[in-house]
Amino acid sequence: MTNRNRWLLGAAAAIGYALLWVGWVAQWSWVTTLDTSLLAPAHRYGVAHPGWVVGWRWLSFVFGPWTFQITAVVVAFVALARRQRRTALFLLVGVVSSGLVTEVAKDIAQRARPLTALAHETSWSFPSGHALGTMAGALGLCAVFRMAQVARARLIEVLCAVIVVFVGVSRVVLNVHNPTDVLAGWLLGSLWFLVCLPLLSHSGSRSRSVIVPKP
Repeated sequence: MTNRNRWLLGAAAAIGYALLWVGWVAQWSWVTTLDTSLLAPAHRYGVAHPGWVVGWRWLSFVFGPWTFQITAVVVAFVALARRQRRTALFLLVGVVSSGLVTEVAKDIAQRARPLTALAHETSWSFPSGHALGTMAGALGLCAVFRMAQVARARLIEVLCAVIVVFVGVSRVVLNVHNPTDVLAGWLLGSLWFLVCLPLLSHSGSRSRSVIVPKP
């Protein structure tokens, strides 16, 4: 990715996040309509089908941000063992530390959770930590695997994309987040990845085929 493209994508993500933030604070009609129109039917169906709620709660838990963070720690240790310090630093900052970004963003926004939540959550709602963490984790790990020329990197990217989408959907299905919280999480997670990407881009040609070489 060129610096120009990275800056353009980063600016787009930052502007999108800011618009969502201002939108819910100012109670823009399209933000309110989007949130209520998706939360209400999901809540009605969840109340009538408890097993449906349990399934989405497990999906949200198993494939939450910590799954990506633990994977990133493991890959970072492998990178350190192979003297790929910048790759390890990128994973620790870009993926593992994304949880700190989530907490800071939530504390700044302080948006309350939907009153119709079907699962217990104690933190603020905006942005979705699950959406932010999975997006930053998926992008970060996929970038490392692609640079390392991992076999079946494309398949890994598709699987990561599916997980990110389904985890985001799960937060709305469970009514623990507004749809705009999830969109904001995806945007901020993408922005954090782009901010951290130079750490990986500057790791040098030796980073290729080092983490998991092609068979």
